[in-house]
Amino acid sequence: MKSPKFRLLAIAAISAFALAGCATSGDTAPTDAASTEAAAAAGTVTIEDNTGTHEIQTPVETVVALDNRTFETLSDWGIELAAAPVDLMPETIPYASDESIVNIGNHREPNLELIVAAQPDVIISGQRFSQYDEEIAKLVPDAVIINLDPRDGEDFGAELERQTLALGELFGKQTEAEQLVTDFQTARDRVTAAYNPEQTVMSVIVSGGEIGYSAPGEGRTFGPLYNIFNFTPSLEVDDASTDHQGDDISVEAIADSNPDWILVMDRDAGTSSSEEEGYQPAEEIIAGAEALQNVTAVQEGNIYYVPADTYTNESIQTYTEIYNGMADAFEGAN
Repeated sequence: MKSPKFRLLAIAAISAFALAGCATSGDTAPTDAASTEAAAAAGTVTIEDNTGTHEIQTPVETVVALDNRTFETLSDWGIELAAAPVDLMPETIPYASDESIVNIGNHREPNLELIVAAQPDVIISGQRFSQYDEEIAKLVPDAVIINLDPRDGEDFGAELERQTLALGELFGKQTEAEQLVTDFQTARDRVTAAYNPEQTVMSVIVSGGEIGYSAPGEGRTFGPLYNIFNFTPSLEVDDASTDHQGDDISVEAIADSNPDWILVMDRDAGTSSSEEEGYQPAEEIIAGAEALQNVTAVQEGNIYYVPADTYTNESIQTYTEIYNGMADAFEGAN
C-alpha cells in the first residue's frame, strides 16, 4: 500500500501535467483560429462575364489588369497588379507611378510576353485589349481571362454596374462595389430630375485642336447618355461612329444646330498629348471658335467639360463624377 504522502505527490504531478496541457492548448488557440480563418477565406467564386461562367480560386494571388475602365476601381480597393498597360493610365490613377507594376505598353503594340512572365491567376481584359483575348489565352492557358466590357445592345449604365459588382465578388469587395453602384445611381437620378427635355444637347470631342462630333447613341463617351437621359439632340447625322476623336463635322454645322447645351471631352487631356508642345485645352478651342460664339449654349455658359482624365479613365467613378457635374450644371441653369 502506497503512503498518503506518495498519493499527494502523484496528484500534484497529474495536476501540473494538466495545467501544462491547458497552457499549451491556450498558446496554440490563436494559431488554430488563424488557420480556420484563412481556410474560410480560401475557396472559389463564380464569375459570369461576356464569354461565360468561370470558377476562380480565391483569394486571387496574381492579377493582370488591361481594361482602363477598371483601373480606378481596383486601385481604390488596394488590389495589387503584377502587370498592366501603364502607358494607358492617366496620372490620376496611383498605379501610373507604381514601379512594381510591369508595363506591357499600350494597346497598339503591347508586349504580351510580359503577361506570360507575370504568371497571373486572373487577367481582367476589356475595351482596348479585347482584341487580344484569344492570343492571350493561348499564351497563358492556365490564367482565367475575365472580360466585363459593356456589351452592345445592353443598357450602358447597367453594364457598368454589372462590371463593378462582378469585380466586387472576385476580390471580396462586395460592400465597396455596392457603394460605388449606389453613388452612381444617385448621380444618375440627379441628372434625370434636373434635365429639361425641351433643351437640346450637343456633345463634342476636342482632339488635336479640332472639334469632333460625338453622336447620340454611337459617339464615344457621350453616345449612351442620350438614351439613358433621353437627351434631345440638337443635331443627328447619318453614318455616325464611335471614333475616339469624334466624327468629322464642320463647326458651322454644330453652330447651325444651335444647341442649348454643349458637352465636351478633351481627349488630349487624358493622354500624353497634353504634355506636348502646342497642346491647347478644349476650353481654349471652344472659346476660339468664332462660329460658335452666337450659339445659345455659349452665350448662356451652358458648357460642361467632363473630367480631364475621362478618355483613359472611363470607370464607374468617372461616370459618377460626370453625372454629378451635369446635374450641377442643369440645376444651376434652372
